[in-house]
Amino acid sequence: MSSDEGIKIDIESPEQFEEDVEKIMEEMEEKEKKTLKEEDKEEPTSKETVGEDPEEQDRKQPDPEEDQEAGEKKKHHGKKDKKEKKDPRDEKIAELEDRVKRQMAEFENFRKRTDKEKSGMYDMGARNVIEKILPVIDNFERGLENVPEGSNEAFADGMRMIYKQLTAELDKLGVKPIEAVGQPFDPNFHNAVMQVESEEYGSGTVAAELQKGYMYHDTLVRPSMVSVVS
Repeated sequence: MSSDEGIKIDIESPEQFEEDVEKIMEEMEEKEKKTLKEEDKEEPTSKETVGEDPEEQDRKQPDPEEDQEAGEKKKHHGKKDKKEKKDPRDEKIAELEDRVKRQMAEFENFRKRTDKEKSGMYDMGARNVIEKILPVIDNFERGLENVPEGSNEAFADGMRMIYKQLTAELDKLGVKPIEAVGQPFDPNFHNAVMQVESEEYGSGTVAAELQKGYMYHDTLVRPSMVSVVS
């Protein structure tokens, strides 16, 4: 080989060397890429499954029922804490409301009791007044029954009008006469002063009324004085 040829070889060899190096680098890069892809395929899908027993994995998995019980315990515990941490102002308001309700109930009972007492006092006073007026009614009846014949009819008519007005006012107040004649004897309303024989009425029947009895609403003011068939 001549000296010219050696020089030519020396000049071309660096270029060839660079091409060879580039090829080698490309081949190495391709090999590394392939190696990385193969390693990625061989790696496990999750860290928990690597080198672990399936039974141990099942034990480590959370139980939904246990989680639910734990949640309920936390919830109840939270409610208990809320109850324990009740605001003092709410307790004071509840206490005041209870006191007001009790006082209102007591006042309502007092009002009903007072109304009943007032009504009883009014009825008692009315009965006292009625008892004092009844003898006047009796005298009017006796006088009208014994008006002499030939007396002043205008005077007698005036007496009858006064009697009628008086009895009408008593009726408006709730004062009514007790039915006696022809009724079975009732010791609750009749006061028997004698026994008589009668062909018109049976035994135990009121034959005659000697003095009228009166009721004030449902209360007896005066029993009827009667004679009863024996």
